Amino acid sequence: MTHRISGRALATTLGATLLLPALAASPAAAAPTPAVSCTSAKAGLAAKLQTDITAALAGRTGTVAVGLYDRSTGTTCTLNATTAFDSASTVKVTVLATLLWDAKKTDRYLTDTEAELATAMITQSDNDATSKLWKQLGLAKIKGFLAAAGMTKTVPDEEGYWGLTQENVTDEQKLLQLVTARNSVLSDNSRAYILKLMGQVVADQRWGTPAGAPSTVAVHVKNGWLQRSTHGWRVHSLGTFNGAGHDYMISVLTQDNSTMDYGVATIQNVAKAVHKALVPTTPATRLYTPTGRPSEAFVPVPPQG
Repeated sequence: MTHRISGRALATTLGATLLLPALAASPAAAAPTPAVSCTSAKAGLAAKLQTDITAALAGRTGTVAVGLYDRSTGTTCTLNATTAFDSASTVKVTVLATLLWDAKKTDRYLTDTEAELATAMITQSDNDATSKLWKQLGLAKIKGFLAAAGMTKTVPDEEGYWGLTQENVTDEQKLLQLVTARNSVLSDNSRAYILKLMGQVVADQRWGTPAGAPSTVAVHVKNGWLQRSTHGWRVHSLGTFNGAGHDYMISVLTQDNSTMDYGVATIQNVAKAVHKALVPTTPATRLYTPTGRPSEAFVPVPPQG
C-alpha cells in the first residue's frame, strides 16, 4: 500500500516501531568521485565499462558506489567500494540469508510463519515483517552470518534500527556472490529461495539495477530508500542477472540525493550502461520509471525543528 507524505512529515523505511527523524534538509555536499576501476578477462570490455559507467555518472550530484561482477567474463568494476551507507531496505536480503543460514545449522525448514514473513519482506519490502524477523534472529545470529559470509564491514545498528545497518558495495557484492553460486555458507535450496523471492518483487519496486536489462536474462532485485536529515535521500539497488551467456550482479548505493527519483535515475543510468556493455546484441527492453513513490511501507514522523 502506498502512503503519501507531505510537507515535513517525512518517512523512513525502518518499521512502525523504529521511528527516526527524517528532516527535509539540504543534502550535504558530495566528496569528489574517484575514477571507476574495471578489470576483465575479455579484451576491451574493462575499458568500455569504465568509459560507459563514467559517462553515465557525468553531471550527477551525490555520492555513488558501484559494484559489478560478471562470472562469465571475469569482469569486475568498482567505484567507492568501501564507502559506508545506511542500508535502508537492502539489508532485507541479509536478514533472509541469516534466517536460512541459521535454519541450515539445525537442519530444519522455515516455519509457515517465517516463510510468510520472508515473502512479504522481500517481495513487498514489508517493514513489519522485517522487524519481526530481525527481533527473532537477534544481533548475535545476524553478526554470526556476517562473519561466516566474510561481510566484515557490514555493521548492524546496536539499537535495533535495521535500516541503519552500515554496508558497503564490497560486502553487498560478497552477499550476491554467495546467493548466486554454490558455497558452504548457504545451501543450494537457500540460494534458490532467495533468488525466487528477489525474482518476485512487486512491479513498482523493480526499478534500479534492472533498468535496461535485456529480455534474455532473468532478473532478481532488492531496493532500498530512506531520507534522513543528513545526506538527503539514500537510494540503493541490488540486482543479479543470469542468461544470454552471462552471470552477473550489480550493486549501486547512493546518498546525498535531492529527491528519491533523482537517486533512482542515477542508478538506472549506471545499470543501462552495464547491461548494454555486457549483452550488446540483445535490445534492452526493461526500463522501470517510478510514478510517485514506490509502495514500500513508509512511516511518517513528526516534524523536527
